[in-house]
Amino acid sequence: MKEKSGKGYRFDENGWIYLHIEGDAFERGFQHGVLLYKELATLFKSLRYLTYFSTGKPWEFFVDAAAQLFSKFLEGNDLYQEFLDEMQGIAAGAQQKGTDITWQDILTWDVYEELTDYWWPNVMEKYKYAPSICCKDHCSAFMAHREATKDGNIVMAHNSWNNFEIGQFSNLILDIAPSKGNRMFMQSSPGFIDSFADFFVTGAGIMGLETTIGGFSMYDEREVPEFLRIRRAMQYADDLADFVNIMKKQNNGGYANTWLVGHIKTGDIMRFEQGLKYYNVELNPEKECFIHKKGFFCGFNAPLDPRIRNLECSNTGLCDIRRHQGARQVRLPQLMEEYYGEIDCDIAKTIIADHKDVYYQQQTGEWKDNPCARTVCGHYELDDRAYMSDPSRPKPYRPRGAVDGKVCDSEMAQKLSFWARWGTSCGKPFIAKEFLKKHPQWMYLDGYLFDRPQQEWTPFSAGQGKSGS
Repeated sequence: MKEKSGKGYRFDENGWIYLHIEGDAFERGFQHGVLLYKELATLFKSLRYLTYFSTGKPWEFFVDAAAQLFSKFLEGNDLYQEFLDEMQGIAAGAQQKGTDITWQDILTWDVYEELTDYWWPNVMEKYKYAPSICCKDHCSAFMAHREATKDGNIVMAHNSWNNFEIGQFSNLILDIAPSKGNRMFMQSSPGFIDSFADFFVTGAGIMGLETTIGGFSMYDEREVPEFLRIRRAMQYADDLADFVNIMKKQNNGGYANTWLVGHIKTGDIMRFEQGLKYYNVELNPEKECFIHKKGFFCGFNAPLDPRIRNLECSNTGLCDIRRHQGARQVRLPQLMEEYYGEIDCDIAKTIIADHKDVYYQQQTGEWKDNPCARTVCGHYELDDRAYMSDPSRPKPYRPRGAVDGKVCDSEMAQKLSFWARWGTSCGKPFIAKEFLKKHPQWMYLDGYLFDRPQQEWTPFSAGQGKSGS
């Protein structure tokens, strides 16, 4: 059943919430808030509980920090004022429906990753607290074209890794038709004005995704947060050079990513690794990492640029196959070679759901499916982590890993559409009560951890369901 608010509407399908919003900034934000007020109430209830449990600081501490750090980039700023208007609209719409949140809450949620995993660890000493240990890395991905794909067009695939108590809110298909700039079609979460999962296509013909750079520790609170820069890049970049230039402008290092971006009008693909002081752009790869075939890039949470890896990161796991970065740095190119010249959306679904474990194979000499933290479709919840002693890494049987899968090719991107699967890329279900009964060390998440039953791959398109009830 479709619900409407002005020109906006929503419907639910196969675990996803589909949300269309359009118009001026406040107007489209208001539609967002009205149509997702129930989800926003649940989300902020979780954030208030989880933030205090995980940091020792109340939610309001980070709300105050977000306002002090980032309001100056929003109010009266020609580049970003409309995004403040949109966040204010989200809060106003939710408030009208009885959900008690402010635009400052929305801002804090949009910049939550930066606040808790980048800003806070960097300032804890100033507050005379013990140093923070964070796990900042997410996602498996690839982008391929030309010789590597079946028809020579661009194909991309991605899954989002996160702690389940946060990642379970990433089930939003967001269609934004702004009054100016490019239309944007992306995966997102209620309350976000960007994607954060960062799988998107735009009206300018840009296809994009990212994987987070693991071990990254740099941050400059005087510059512009990532969510504002990527939202502006999606809405206003017309080509790959525009995308890079917008992302570089006043970069604060927050949520540092390896971006894989393609342009369907030229057929070009790009890897853009962005740290704080350093960045690297590679166009149309001649080879991928240590594999001597051209036509694809892979994303596995470890930076390849030596400056970013050695001068701005520590302990990236690039060559450590016990770690998810090192294992997927090997496995993803193996899969690309296996399917080289035949990659299309169907093959992409297979690749992003892969469960072959490089570490197990090198130990035993045999390949087998072993869904765990090291596989392309990541499953920390099934992994005993027996070999890991690094305290910064997720603990045994952590409810964490891939919560979705998405694939797209040039033809779909031209129509602002993609395939998506909610739950996991492989379809394996997650049942919260069963998990907590088996692993009671995570019982503090009881009531804040939701089921993700098996779902089917589903095609979504911008403007889908606009006519009819």
